[in-house]
Order: sequence, then structure tokens, then C-alpha cells
Amino acid sequence: MKTNPIKVGVVGCGNISNIYFKTAQTLDILEVVACADLDLERARAKAAEHGVAKACSVEELLADPEIQIVINLTIPGAHFDVCKAALDAGKHTYVEKPLALTRAQGRELLELARAKGLRIGGAPDTFLGAGLQTCRKVIDDGWIGEPVAATAFMFCHGHESWHPDPEFYYKPGGGPLFDMGPYYLTALVALMGPITRIAGSARKTFAERTITSAPKNGQTIVVETPTHIAGTAEFASGAVATLVTSFDVWASTLPPIEIHGSLGSLSVPDPNTFGGRVQINRQGAGWEDVPLTHGFAEDSRGLGVADMALAIREDRPARAGGDLTYHVLEAMLGFLDSSEQGRYYTMESTVDRPAALPGDWLAAE
Repeated sequence: MKTNPIKVGVVGCGNISNIYFKTAQTLDILEVVACADLDLERARAKAAEHGVAKACSVEELLADPEIQIVINLTIPGAHFDVCKAALDAGKHTYVEKPLALTRAQGRELLELARAKGLRIGGAPDTFLGAGLQTCRKVIDDGWIGEPVAATAFMFCHGHESWHPDPEFYYKPGGGPLFDMGPYYLTALVALMGPITRIAGSARKTFAERTITSAPKNGQTIVVETPTHIAGTAEFASGAVATLVTSFDVWASTLPPIEIHGSLGSLSVPDPNTFGGRVQINRQGAGWEDVPLTHGFAEDSRGLGVADMALAIREDRPARAGGDLTYHVLEAMLGFLDSSEQGRYYTMESTVDRPAALPGDWLAAE
């Protein structure tokens, strides 16, 4: 029996919702009491599968006075409208990435949350997992000295071969940068601090994509967003990172993320996971494994919601908070703007690195 949990409602019962339901069940601080979807039957099916008491319309969920936090798992094009409706209803709000599709939308959500005294934040929360928190400790403890450079690569050939409903990945707000870039950029900001300036190049390689997954096998998608984006990001600390995200690459052996410091190099696990292998090479002495120092090495999407709930109770900033999600949104748009305009994009926002987690975080919850 959970003791005095914060009550949560989930809007959007698609593919990603399962892990949020499962993670919430394992954390005493959260209790999912309702779920909603445009397809009410889908909401009912998820409620039955995960033991959620109520499946209802979005309007009913937002009107429920028991619910304190809304988890918005809708498609990217609906993120802004659902978040705004949740905030207007007086609910703290946590959204899947990205925060919104434009800077103006993102700023409006931050300003609305502040005006109402509410929290807004969002995915990814993978940087709260064992792998990236171990990397954070390695950096903070000075093992690689001052970070001076980083590389980040996300290569695949798109999601139409496995996702049951992949069209939105090729619409504005999709593509490899908006779909996967948040994992990489959030990890880099969490490890090295805020970004100050960006240069980018982008292209749309294939005008159309053919779905090969069920149930839409054979249908054609018109691609409306860049599918290969490459660029550099300069950080306030002086470090420079190279980022490449692509849905146009069949195979690659490049590492997800490496951070290179004045005293050594750090191999960072895939930021789309919570665990993974951490390795360090100090002054060319060879790569060594670093034991994970923190918990949550398994898929634990929803940790950011748990931290938001604790932040509300403890009256402190949430780690996966709105300032971080907006900073990453602005950076992604900055890569595209730089490519279109042929010049650097200078960031307007900044953010503090989220506080590092203690090794026993949530152990007592």
C-alpha cells in the first residue's frame, strides 16, 4: 500500500505509455489514478492492463480535483495544447519530449506555469538513471579534468520498420533531431552545463518513406522534416560538442557519446537508456570500466515525474524541469535555424545543470 502518494493522470495511451505506468507502480511517491486518450477504448484497455482505476476523456481527467500532476504522452503536435490545458486546469505538468514545437509555445508554457505557481517539465529523464549519474559523478570528482570536447552520434534508418504508427516521426516536431536529439542534448547539458552557440547543417534525404511494420504495412509517408542533422554546440564552460542525428544511416560503429577532458576521456552509455557501460581512459592509460554508482539501470521512464513530485513536496527545482526542457528545445531549433540561415545561432536561454542525485535516491520512497 502506497502511503500519501501524489496522484497522477496520464493523457495519451500510446506505445510509450506502458513504461510510465509500470515505473509509477514501483515508486511510492506516485499513484496513477486515471488515464485518458482520444480513443476511449484504448484508454480503457491500458487502465485494465495496468490496474488504473479510471479511464476517461481528457476533459474529465483535467477536471478531476484529486489529480495533481498530468503526464502528457500525446504526439508532439499536441504537446503544447494538452500542456496548456493541464496548466489552465491547475495541474502540474510533465510532458514527453519535445516540450513544444516552437520557442514561442515553449516560452508561453513556462510563463503560464510560473504565473499559476505550477511546475512544468518533461522527458527525457534518462539522465537520472544509473549510467548518466555515474558519468556525472566521474566528471564532478575530477577524473577527466575539465571537459573540453564531446561527440554525440545517433544513427539509424528511421522507425517505419517497427513502430505501429510512425507517420509523426516525419512531420514537424519529428525527425531524428526532435525524436532522439533530446536524449543526447539533455545528457550533454546535464553533464557539461548550458549551451551558448550552435552551428548546424540539415538535409531531407528521402522525400517519401514506406511503412513496413504492422498494421500500416505498405503505406507511404511524405517526409516533411530534415532527417540528417549535423552540427556543433559551444557550451558556457568553453567545451565544444559535435552532434549528428540521422534517420538516413543503415549502420554505424560510432559511440553514442564521448566526453574528452584535460586529464582523460569518458565513454558515456546510450542516453536513450538508464544503465549501460561507463568507461574511462585517463591520460592514454587504456579504457577501464567504471562500476555504476547509482540505481535505476533498467528502463525507468517516469523518474522525472517522481522527482517533480518530490520537488513539489520539498519546494525545490525539479531536475527534469521546464528550464531544461526549454533550453533543449531552443537548441534543437537552433540547429535547424543555423542550417537554413547559414550562420551561427546564439542561444537566448540558459539553465543550471540539474543537481546530481545521491546514490540512494528514492531508496526510502
